[in-house]
Amino acid sequence: MAGPIIVTDMDGTLSTAETWRGVLAWILEHHASAAARRFVGVRLPLVALSKVGLYEKEAFRARWISDQAALLRGLTSAELEAMGAWVAEAHLWPARREAVVDALQVAARQARAADPSARVVIATGAYQQVGDAMAHLVGADLALGTPLEVREGVATGALAAPTQSGEQKAAAVRGVAAGGEVLAAFGDTTADIPLLELARRAVAVAPDRGLRRAAVARGWEILATH
Repeated sequence: MAGPIIVTDMDGTLSTAETWRGVLAWILEHHASAAARRFVGVRLPLVALSKVGLYEKEAFRARWISDQAALLRGLTSAELEAMGAWVAEAHLWPARREAVVDALQVAARQARAADPSARVVIATGAYQQVGDAMAHLVGADLALGTPLEVREGVATGALAAPTQSGEQKAAAVRGVAAGGEVLAAFGDTTADIPLLELARRAVAVAPDRGLRRAAVARGWEILATH
């Protein structure tokens, strides 16, 4: 049986920043194109709907992560890794929720003291390269992210698998746990409920309305942070 794990979502949970904004900023600086420059403009209706709660936050993130993959077409594997590191270090990390990072690291230390095989996992809809870089920053053992399709070392502009979200994210975590106990899970949206249901300790971080309702009903911990 595998050792226990602690798992956390990334966007909105570990950081208040959004990966898609960081990816777009990197693209505009390093891989600019006409499509990149008009990317936000043609999607303003989605932005407006998301801000007023008429477009579910996790679905919004998933849609943009999928659409943005086309802007990465032609990048090498090394360039994709550089993009991931920049987004994590320059965009997500400065906007980190310090209370959540601290709680995650405390939980990790306690778990590893009790069982050296305990692992910390980031489960995110963001690109795998961004998840990997953020895992390094927080001291996680691995990230489960959305893979970009790469052929012969070059990005095709498509995803290699659907965006990690909701039940799919929870299934990926179950696969990594391989029967080991999920000691704690951190998430911020209704879409994270399947992930939080896996854990002995479920922590709703600055939760949206749906997750707050579920957390109150089930007695989950609520971490209201800025």
